[in-house]
Amino acid sequence: MEYTRFEKSRIIGARALQLAYGAPPLIKVPKEVYDPLVLAEMEFEADAIPIMVIRSA
Repeated sequence: MEYTRFEKSRIIGARALQLAYGAPPLIKVPKEVYDPLVLAEMEFEADAIPIMVIRSA
């Protein structure tokens, strides 16, 4: 599914907040990654974030 830039930023932001509050990562984390926002972007690119976008017609 193609996401708009607004949907993408909302998904990554929500996931980064979850990670910042202690949620377990859904991918293997490289040792040099500490920032929740970077990790959320990596999860998004790996299509590992279980957040759905429902669009109305």
